[in-house]
Amino acid sequence: MASDLQVLQQRLQHTFTQHALLQRALTHRSFSAQHYERLEFLGDSVLNLAVSDLLYNRLGTLPEGDLSRIRANLVRQDTLHQLAEKLLLSAHIKLGEGELRSGGKNRPSILADVVEALIGAVYLDAGYAKAQALVLRLYEGVDINPQMQAMVKDAKTALQEWLQGRKMKVPVYTVVATQGAAHQQSFDVDCEISEWGLKERGTGISRRTAEQAAATLMLEKIKTKV
Repeated sequence: MASDLQVLQQRLQHTFTQHALLQRALTHRSFSAQHYERLEFLGDSVLNLAVSDLLYNRLGTLPEGDLSRIRANLVRQDTLHQLAEKLLLSAHIKLGEGELRSGGKNRPSILADVVEALIGAVYLDAGYAKAQALVLRLYEGVDINPQMQAMVKDAKTALQEWLQGRKMKVPVYTVVATQGAAHQQSFDVDCEISEWGLKERGTGISRRTAEQAAATLMLEKIKTKV
């Protein structure tokens, strides 16, 4: 009988040579110091590049702004959460007792983070081509079309579009502090618009939620400037 991780690798259609990478990609910081956050950071960049390449080739007639909007919808938390559910990832994530009791296995932010961590793990295990292939498989069942730009935007997406519409650089998000015990941690994230010397800080139970909080505050601030 195949082990749980063998089944997951079958779903991913990737067999890891470095099994420690797979283990780490599934491990939350509340469970171990060997957790997925660095892999998530890497996977986020790989995901954005792979999705950008996909859109560039599939929707070649669209301008940059529309491609950016569609990409933002494809890599947002809600979409990644849906991909995680298709992979049945919640059964494989390692969480500390506190996170387990609070429903962490089904928390969208954690599931979305693990998807990115797995992409980063595949990249380190086998290179960009394999990671890109994984991204393409993950998005096979997603209806990618120009109308996706009309979906409801989260604060990060709205802020990025507002800036890009004015030919400005995208904001920079930096984790400046983490607080609390490992299973009840909160994150402080700065959102910075360097061209205007503006910075806002958001707090949340995950990096993603803190980034959204900071983006919301930044949107409120910049709309008072114009």
